[in-house]
Amino acid sequence: MTEHNTRREFLGASLAAGAALGLAGAARADEPDKGVPTRPLGKTGQRVSVLCLGGWHIGAVKDKKEAVKIMHAALDEGLFFFDNAWDYHDGGSEEVMGDALSAKGKRDKCFLMTKNCARDAKGVRQHLEDSLKRLQTDHLDLMQFHEINYDNDPDWIVDNGALGEALKAKKEGKIRFLGFTGHKSPHIHLKMLDKHDWDTVQMPVNVCDYFYRSFQQQVVPEAVKRKVAPLGMKSLGGGQPGRLVAAKVCSAEAAIRYALSQDIASLVTGIDSMKVLEQNLGIARGFTKMSEAEQKALRDRVKAVAGDGRHERFKSTQLFDGPHHQKQHGLTKADVEG
Repeated sequence: MTEHNTRREFLGASLAAGAALGLAGAARADEPDKGVPTRPLGKTGQRVSVLCLGGWHIGAVKDKKEAVKIMHAALDEGLFFFDNAWDYHDGGSEEVMGDALSAKGKRDKCFLMTKNCARDAKGVRQHLEDSLKRLQTDHLDLMQFHEINYDNDPDWIVDNGALGEALKAKKEGKIRFLGFTGHKSPHIHLKMLDKHDWDTVQMPVNVCDYFYRSFQQQVVPEAVKRKVAPLGMKSLGGGQPGRLVAAKVCSAEAAIRYALSQDIASLVTGIDSMKVLEQNLGIARGFTKMSEAEQKALRDRVKAVAGDGRHERFKSTQLFDGPHHQKQHGLTKADVEG
C-alpha cells in the first residue's frame, strides 16, 4: 500500500508537560499541515492515519477529563482514526469518546470506528443505536463485528440476520463502511472473509505472530488480494506497556515499526497517557519501513519464544475473550478457566 513517509523536524514543547506537540511528518491529504502519515483504507477511497487510537485503553484512563485532552491532542496532531467497541468498559469507553467528539469541530476531524458485539438482527440494531447515542453522533465511519473468535461466529453473523441488519443501517446512512475483528485464528478470519465483500478486517499483527497461527502470513495477503483493508492490533502483544515490552522480547518502537512494515492500512495502539501519545506519534512520524533483512533479524531474535504462543495466549485460550462473547457462547467461568 502507498504511504507517506516524509520526515520533518519535531517542534514544540513536550506533551508530558501539557503543551501541544509540534507539527511534523507526512500529512493527511486534506490537512497538509498535520503530521501523521496516512494510508489508503482498502477499496473505500478513504485514507486513515497509520495509527488508530484504541478505545479500550482510552476508556481505562481514570481521569475522564484527561482522556478527553488526550483525544483532542491526538486529533489536533493528525491522529484521526479512532477505535472503540460497544462492550468496552460497559459502554464507558464510547461515552468518554463521545464527550471528546462533542466539542466543536472534533467529530468532523475524526474517522470513527466502533465494534458491534451482537450476532442477531435485533441485537445489532440495539448495539448500533447504543453506540451512536454514547458517541454523540448520527453515523459511524466504520462498524466492525467484534471478536469473530469462534468457528460458528461467521455462520451466526449471516444466519441470524446480523449482517442483513448492518447492511440496512448502511443504506440508512448510519454506517459508512463495514468490517470485522478477531484475535483467535486465521482460519476463522478466512471463513468470515467469504461471507461478505467487507471493507476492513482487523487482526493481531506482531513479530511473534509470524511463527504462531499467523494472521500476517495467512490473512493479510488474502485481504489485500480482495482489496479489504487489513487493520493491525496487539503489536505489543496486548496490555500496557505491552506483553512483548514487559517480557523484554523487543522494544515498543521495534514492535510498532515491525507491525507498520506489514501490508496494513492502520495499527490500533493503546494510548492511555500524553506520554504514550507522544511516543507513538514520534514513532509514526519517524517511520521508515523495515527492510526484509531487518524484519528477519528481529524475527530471528524472537523465534525461540514465539512458536509456542506464550506471548499470544489470546489465540489459544478463551481467557482473553470479552465477557459478553463468553456469555454469548454459553461459556461459564469454569468453562473458560478449565
